[in-house]
Amino acid sequence: MLRFAPSPNGYLHIGHALSALANRQMADALDLPLTLRLEDIDRSRARPQFEAAIVDDMSWLGIGWTPPMRRQSEHMAAYQAAMDGLRARNLVYPSFSTRREIASTLRDPGVARDPDGAPLFPGDEHIIGIEETQRRRRTDAPAAWRLSMTAAASTCEDLAVTVTDAAGVPRSTLSTDPLAWGDVVLARKDTPTSYHLSVVVDDAVQSISHVVRGADLLAATAVHKVLQSLLGLPTPLYHHHRLILGADGRKLSKSNGAASLKALRENGVSAADVLQKISAFTAGPAR
Repeated sequence: MLRFAPSPNGYLHIGHALSALANRQMADALDLPLTLRLEDIDRSRARPQFEAAIVDDMSWLGIGWTPPMRRQSEHMAAYQAAMDGLRARNLVYPSFSTRREIASTLRDPGVARDPDGAPLFPGDEHIIGIEETQRRRRTDAPAAWRLSMTAAASTCEDLAVTVTDAAGVPRSTLSTDPLAWGDVVLARKDTPTSYHLSVVVDDAVQSISHVVRGADLLAATAVHKVLQSLLGLPTPLYHHHRLILGADGRKLSKSNGAASLKALRENGVSAADVLQKISAFTAGPAR
């Protein structure tokens, strides 16, 4: 099974259409079902109208999917169980520093950063000091939970994943480097999970055999492989398609004002026009 997994925190744009089409085409090539998953763990941004628009956009594009639709917000217990297992093995630890404190302390451009450009977390003691760290621990202050990556990676015998071409045919083996990510957050202060944790749990629960997503998530595969190994979950095959870039050379996103499929439709652009524009990208080189 394959999955198209957008977040209902805004309207889909043409980059999402590309990912949905790439998934549909591989599912057809492999004669496998494609399901729709809503990655809605960020309850402060998820909205019912965005969820409804995702379904409408898929229908407009003619990209069918097999129900039921999975909403991550309905499966927090599964993510909590995974976290409990990692806690029992002492592979995660609480982190009390706020995002603002981390950003303020590690704003030097020379600071080591992860593949997404965020500074590697050096430990609360380096951000808020030893005494403040101890005080927050004693008072049970709100804490995120981070994976102790060095310890976690050392327990994994195989950190390679298999990548496919656009038709789902295995082409090569990719060695991953989870240490480049440092101690990633697996559970946030306001929710018992994070993208990294929930996506690997969901892929296993839904028996996802092939993951098709944008090249911007290629590096994150290293984190997912570690979690799959730690949690005893199967590792899917991966294909990372090319991205459609904006005039500024950055990937299209909701935050930088990419035109939504809803707006394109309302302005008279046809589904056929959209599909023609993105078809060349789905046949790009496999990663």
